[in-house]
Amino acid sequence: MTTSTRGRGIGGISGRLIVAAIAAIIAIVGYFGATQLNPVTNETQHISMTTEQEIALGRQAAPEMEQQFGGLSQDQTLQAKVTDLGNAIVKGSDAGKSPYQFEFHVLADQQTVNAFALPGGQVFITEALMKLLQTDGQLAGVLSHEIFHVVGRHSAEQAARAQLSDGLTGAAVIATYDPNDPASTGSAQVAQLISQMVNMSYGRDDELEADNQGVHYMAQSSYDPRAMVSVMQKLEQAGNGQEPPEFFSTHPSPDHRIEQIQAEITKEFPSGVPDNLKK
Repeated sequence: MTTSTRGRGIGGISGRLIVAAIAAIIAIVGYFGATQLNPVTNETQHISMTTEQEIALGRQAAPEMEQQFGGLSQDQTLQAKVTDLGNAIVKGSDAGKSPYQFEFHVLADQQTVNAFALPGGQVFITEALMKLLQTDGQLAGVLSHEIFHVVGRHSAEQAARAQLSDGLTGAAVIATYDPNDPASTGSAQVAQLISQMVNMSYGRDDELEADNQGVHYMAQSSYDPRAMVSVMQKLEQAGNGQEPPEFFSTHPSPDHRIEQIQAEITKEFPSGVPDNLKK
């Protein structure tokens, strides 16, 4: 009986621990070994998926995102405005150097104040947030922020970190994901990955980086970046001392973001913001 128990220990619990340790090592090596140079930011990032996979995943996830927020807005004038302004920012800034194919969507939700981006260039803004914005400059500030989330590959970085925590499973999904293969894109594992991306929240550092680069994109596109400060102030007021708008729920505090944005504006325009920028 003693021999039998020892046998189960060696082939059972200990064996499983060894397998788990090997899987963990492979996942860690895979995470730190999968690095790519971002051609726009010149930053080396731990990312395992290609830009083609990002674009395809973003497009696949877009319908689920739309469904969560009441579908697309029926206001075609509003949609055209967001599309035109978003494309102008991409064309006028470093974002235009990226391989991503940007598409801008206005969501019908009139209660949730929010904007967000999926990997590959899918950018969304709710009607509720649009109602708060009074100028093109304020809209440019929101869109510039979201555009950089895409260019900065923040979703892809989050996915890589999720793969690290999931071990081999998540890495295997990305490794076998082929945008040109219907069988691959329609798998249950890919559907789960897409659901995770739709509900993904960016970290504090990602949000601050998107604010800073948003200032840069606004300046490059001839928009006054001080409009981004007024956006933060409006969103802070929208909370009215209660639960903050969704756009702030996982972000750094408004006061801290305003300070960072103002510091970045000073860095961008050390001699002062020119008067000829679009408001």
